[in-house]
Amino acid sequence: MLKRLSLAAAILAAATAPAFAHLDPDAHGSFMAGFSHPLFGLDHILAMVAVGLWAAQIAREDKNNRALWVVPSAFVGTMAVGFLLALSGIGLPFVEPAILASVIGLGLLVAMAVKLPVSACAAIVGVFALFHGHAHGGELGTAGALQFGIGFAIATALLHVAGIALGLGISRFAPSVTRIAGAATALLGLSLVFG
Repeated sequence: MLKRLSLAAAILAAATAPAFAHLDPDAHGSFMAGFSHPLFGLDHILAMVAVGLWAAQIAREDKNNRALWVVPSAFVGTMAVGFLLALSGIGLPFVEPAILASVIGLGLLVAMAVKLPVSACAAIVGVFALFHGHAHGGELGTAGALQFGIGFAIATALLHVAGIALGLGISRFAPSVTRIAGAATALLGLSLVFG
């Protein structure tokens, strides 16, 4: 099982490594540029899948599955606020470092299987989401904000769903593998800092 998971992680990393460049909204249409933005950046993929993994971990402990929709919804909703801040010209300091910190931080939260109330988890992912949304808004260019925003919100939600599905699937057989995936996420985040 671990061998298959390692192979899948290696394939994912290899497939996304050349994808640090995002589609130009002017050249590729605003919806597809927005949709592709989270899908073509390893930092975004790692953070958003980690949100889903953490939500699945929390739901397993919570027993009522509330975390499965509250935590990802908090991310997407707060990400929209960050997007609107950028569109309004309101700057946030340290956007890129905060995004990298989100990868490391979320990976560590999963690796350590941190158990907090669902509202606290939602607040934590919301803080990280604010910076992700601001980065999306900062890269908008002259594309239509509504289409771009809908595109990246859908892609983000799909990455959360992938993380939840992965987390729930793993937890049935080997919950410790989820923690290993979190540690790998944090390490990959560190590699992005120094890479």
